[in-house]
Amino acid sequence: MPTVEQAQLWYNTGKTWFTIMPPLICPLTFIIDAPFGRFTPSQNSILLVDGIKSWMFMELVSPLMFSYTYLNAPLTTSPHPPLTLSHPSSLLSALFLTHYLNRAIISPLRTPSRSKSHVSVALSAVFFNVVNGFLLGAYLSSPSAQAFLAGAFARPSFWAGIGLWAAGLVGNIVHDEVLLNIRRTAKAKGKAKADDDSRGKNKQEHYAVPHGYLYSLISYPNYFCEWCEWFGFALAAAPPPSFASFGVLLATLSPPYLFFLSEVLLMLPRAYKGHRWYHKRFPDYPRDRKAVIPFLF
Repeated sequence: MPTVEQAQLWYNTGKTWFTIMPPLICPLTFIIDAPFGRFTPSQNSILLVDGIKSWMFMELVSPLMFSYTYLNAPLTTSPHPPLTLSHPSSLLSALFLTHYLNRAIISPLRTPSRSKSHVSVALSAVFFNVVNGFLLGAYLSSPSAQAFLAGAFARPSFWAGIGLWAAGLVGNIVHDEVLLNIRRTAKAKGKAKADDDSRGKNKQEHYAVPHGYLYSLISYPNYFCEWCEWFGFALAAAPPPSFASFGVLLATLSPPYLFFLSEVLLMLPRAYKGHRWYHKRFPDYPRDRKAVIPFLF
């Protein structure tokens, strides 16, 4: 393990990267399609990897890095927070791991099929998850987090955050299940197209218009629910940042809020482009349905 001074340097560098890079990448991804899912290149290539296996690999990085960092508490030499759900930071850690248990293992194993993904997508996700897992694990085991979380169980804002996290997780699972059922139905009816080896084309997944729950309002309720989940997590885990100046923002933006903001900035363009894709693909797509934020966007 690095010294506390080395870990603090890595921690500050990671925070700076997470503060600067997502706002820079966000406008670019409104123009450039990330090559996975419905935007996977149709032609086979050695740079295309299995969709389910690559997803599990890149998503497992986050809980593994988080667990390693949290257990080693690199920002302090003080005793580690108790590993019990009766301690706020360990409870929050359990929530984080619960999300990734579903995201990295349960959900992909229940997915009947997934489009291939470009290797660059998997590698960039691994980098993101390494940094994010380190930052969150280091923060929740740090003295500053322990000071903020002292008496957290008596604060309404803590339980409001936990409740929002739980609602977001359930909503994410429910709306993902709608999409999985579309693919299960297509697979059962033989609608999914098989590989066309004679033309060298990649397998194309079957798509249909999803309905039910928040799909009546937005095209990407699974994204919206995930944002609710991580905003609730941040609300419970850390003090809100100050926007007085960029320097103050950088100093007060803790990893839970950085994660939430990064998720919004990196997923918003994909939701917008996917929403437009639905309208082009399906002429009868509901015109009053927004992209990702009910009634607004």
